[in-house]
Amino acid sequence: MDAIECLKTRRSVRSYKEEAVDPAIIEDIVDCGRLAATAMNLQPWQFIAVTKRETLQKIASITDYGKFIADAACCIAVFCEKVKYYLEDGSAATQNILLAAHAHGLGSCWVAGDKKPYCGDIARLLNVPDKYTLVSLVAIGKPSAVAMSSKKPLSEVLHWELFRS
Repeated sequence: MDAIECLKTRRSVRSYKEEAVDPAIIEDIVDCGRLAATAMNLQPWQFIAVTKRETLQKIASITDYGKFIADAACCIAVFCEKVKYYLEDGSAATQNILLAAHAHGLGSCWVAGDKKPYCGDIARLLNVPDKYTLVSLVAIGKPSAVAMSSKKPLSEVLHWELFRS
């Protein structure tokens, strides 16, 4: 799949088959995350790949909108050191992870982290030092269903030179 096709066809997947994902593929997906754009090349991220069912279930139970994490083959927790642009850097890494998963034929879904009340609980569960904050949780697995949600047409969101209503 080429990059443009990957960008245009990726959708959030919240339903997974009960199949493991090859650890080498997870490593490649995280490798794509670590290569994301980063302000001042600080690379403030740390990634935790969780595949143990018990831990996936605990993460799912802590979140408000991530209950499907319990059924995923893997959840990648993206943490960043609390530098000035940690949110932008962590979000760029998360987007790379989502796209890499799709390129590997896997489904994924970004579950919010930053500023959620459960951030500290996830960090404690995963033994993450206080200098890092949770940016996102990404559920990954072999999709059992993919909903092709519609997107706004380009004509509704692109403005040339000035914003026009």
